[in-house]
Amino acid sequence: MADNEKELLEHIGGQEYKYGFTTQIDTELIRKGLDEEVVRLISAKKGEPEWMTERRVAAFRHWLTLEPPTWAHLRIPPIDFQDIIYYAAPKTGKSLESMDEVDPELKRTFDKLGIPLEEQMALAGVAVDAVMDSVSVKTTFKETLAEKGIVFCSISEALRDCPELVRKYLGSVVPYTDNFYAALNAAVFSDGSFCYIPKGVRCPMELSTYFRINAAGTGQFERTLIVADEGAYVS
Repeated sequence: MADNEKELLEHIGGQEYKYGFTTQIDTELIRKGLDEEVVRLISAKKGEPEWMTERRVAAFRHWLTLEPPTWAHLRIPPIDFQDIIYYAAPKTGKSLESMDEVDPELKRTFDKLGIPLEEQMALAGVAVDAVMDSVSVKTTFKETLAEKGIVFCSISEALRDCPELVRKYLGSVVPYTDNFYAALNAAVFSDGSFCYIPKGVRCPMELSTYFRINAAGTGQFERTLIVADEGAYVS
């Protein structure tokens, strides 16, 4: 390795990770560790239907039969999956109807990350689903997209409002039987983004999703499900 490459690596390695900050917000946590009880608890906290709970449990039981993958040219210490909190959620008293109702600390967090939602809403015309730890805290432009029949929301909302679409398509590209981490994600994912574009419809704006782990000692497992019907377009 050339000297300049070594210097570059040393410089990068010595820098402080600028996104490694924690936002001081009231957070609900569950106990550390992973077992079938935790899987069912996550499903219960999300208010999911029984079929979704059973899908999670099936994925978890399959995960127990698998071994973690090894990666070429990487030295990654073994992960203790029993030393992780699998659900963390900012506490809110009600569902959010406008940006004015979002916790100011959450707003400041997105500003620090370079994702000022209000600016994006006003200037860029980008629909954004923002996920903090285990819950979606805000989805913008839902009403505008709905006028064209487009559904853009959190996975939790999709399970409530259009469960037939989730049930048909979730895991249809990468099933939980595909690999170790697919099985783990299918068992413990807590939220994520869902998008459905009806037949022949072109989505009028870019869609974006941002995920952030805030609570220390937690793992974030999210799902993004995009369903573009025949002749539909989305970016």
